[in-house]
Amino acid sequence: MGKILIKGCTIVPISGPVIEEGVIAVDGDRLYYVGPANALPAGWQADTVIKADDKVALPGLVNAHTHAAMALLRSYADDLPLKEWLEKKIWPREARLTREDIYWGTKLALLEMIRSGTTTFADMYFNMDAVAEAVVEAGLRACLSQGLIGLQDGDGGRLATGVSLVKEWQGAGDGRITTMLGPHAPYTCPPEYLTKVAATAAGLGVGLHIHLAETKGEVADIQSRYGATPIALANRLGLFELPVLAAHCVHLTPEDISILAEKKVGVAHCPESNLKLASGVAPVKAMLSAGVNVAIGTDGAASNNNLDMVGEMRTCALLAKGISGDPTAVPAHQALVMATLNGARALGLDKEIGTLEAGKKADLILVKKHRPHMMPSHNVEADIVYAANGNDVDTVIVNGEILMSGGEVKTLDVEEIYAEVKKRAG
Repeated sequence: MGKILIKGCTIVPISGPVIEEGVIAVDGDRLYYVGPANALPAGWQADTVIKADDKVALPGLVNAHTHAAMALLRSYADDLPLKEWLEKKIWPREARLTREDIYWGTKLALLEMIRSGTTTFADMYFNMDAVAEAVVEAGLRACLSQGLIGLQDGDGGRLATGVSLVKEWQGAGDGRITTMLGPHAPYTCPPEYLTKVAATAAGLGVGLHIHLAETKGEVADIQSRYGATPIALANRLGLFELPVLAAHCVHLTPEDISILAEKKVGVAHCPESNLKLASGVAPVKAMLSAGVNVAIGTDGAASNNNLDMVGEMRTCALLAKGISGDPTAVPAHQALVMATLNGARALGLDKEIGTLEAGKKADLILVKKHRPHMMPSHNVEADIVYAANGNDVDTVIVNGEILMSGGEVKTLDVEEIYAEVKKRAG
């Protein structure tokens, strides 16, 4: 790590107004200065200077829910409803994945995320030590959870594996890796198992990453079994006394939304996956109005089929408008907040990332603005959300380290990843 000076960029700090012709000074793994060029402390000298007159600087994007290694299953089982997709296609195929498969599938996902501007992601899968290894090597930031299927964990071995992940990997990679426990969902984890996982997480001092209220069928099933919605059940079991990252939250009652707001649950909204699986559309406008912290996730590449958070922001904003009939629902700035600061909050990382401010971790991206679809620029935030795509990302910096420059990824061997993935795709 050294000192980096980024000159002449348009800065979208998220925490304040857009800064034209600004500079960003990076010292080690932290942002030293973010602002107008004329206010940079005199005498500050950089080891590396990046001229960015034709670029927009943003906080790194936060993918609040995905299953990275499922990049191996991209386009494997398309155009099916969630239950059939999972039980007849995905779970049987996943049962054949080895630890090495998970490692290389994750590396493919990390390559895609770096190239499209994601610097932090929340991941739930299995063989998560392999995922952690890949993350450390690639240089990204991640919040990792071992997926726990309570119905298949009679001996507690899966939970023990999740505990081992926390103990062995929390804080690894110069602090870039954090951990949670990952009970899959109320329909795969009975109440007694959920309470056991929650108690274990409390003892470890970590939160929970869980799927909740993803489909109408799930909600009806949980209501029939336990006399409560998935949200109300999780609240009744005490899960929300811990920090919780709740993926999807598509089918909610007004009471559910109130619970999510009161308990400060972080919601990972995955619009494209929910659309593709016909799971429904989350009530984002209502959640935001109630004060729920709504972030954005892509879900896995098997149900999306990409990990492009720039595109996900656009879908999020357009979908909220179309469903609500309100063109002011999720304006461009709100979508950017959801994809950065809200994601950081949902992962418990907002004191370190999510905005471009002096003192925070140096996680940022530079996006090309001299592109046909980005000109002329009347509103840079609208340009990013409504016109840009992941291919417009030029530079990615995480923890003060340059992971990509000029579209070239520095920390991963692209051809090696492609070769390994081709071998494992069958």
